[in-house]
Amino acid sequence: MRVDVAFTPEEAGAAPTGVVIDVIRATSTICQALSSGYERVLCAAEVAEARALREALGGVLGGERNNVPIDGFDLGNSPREYVEAREGPLVLTTTNGTRAIVTTAARCERVLAASLLNLGAVVEAVRTHGEDAIVVCAGVQGRLALDDAYVAGRIVDALGWERTDASEAAARLASTWSGAEEAFRASRSGRNLMENAPELEDDLAFCARESALDVVPRLVGMRDGAAEIAP
Repeated sequence: MRVDVAFTPEEAGAAPTGVVIDVIRATSTICQALSSGYERVLCAAEVAEARALREALGGVLGGERNNVPIDGFDLGNSPREYVEAREGPLVLTTTNGTRAIVTTAARCERVLAASLLNLGAVVEAVRTHGEDAIVVCAGVQGRLALDDAYVAGRIVDALGWERTDASEAAARLASTWSGAEEAFRASRSGRNLMENAPELEDDLAFCARESALDVVPRLVGMRDGAAEIAP
């Protein structure tokens, strides 16, 4: 089996299995929400789509733009806000991550959401499917994000499959850091969080915890343009 890495969604080709990463913070939030008991997460690319979905489905409206919670939403995009589940589905829209999931859903037969929080579980799920995989990094507004590339490299290394040049590069990048939190703090995503929402700095340490959750979020369908994710 072969594993490839796309450092931005625009670079991603098709593959049987797509693994999407936006570790700071959308996919970490999705993993935490589903592990806490949310029944599903609807990932919307745009704010208006998210509002319309919540109007139709009820539940919780969460998300951010440029790390800042959106006016009128119930919650932001901190995984620490989702440790306890609320009733109904979570409708989530974020600057990069939810868009990456929607994009990958159009190109891959199955889509999984990955973070460090569920690293072990998602690697085992990819192995179980036994087909070529592409790890899709959400990036930051169309550019490589160090934090996502770090997690991609950890997945590549754990799988031990045949590597493309991109996946080899990700694995080597990950090996240069002593730990995840160090890499996250050095990344543009981490710096943006600390600059734009310094009260959420603890999210970096929270997202850097490895294999703390057993959940494997999976795409189960599309609804009004949003990707529906369930355990």
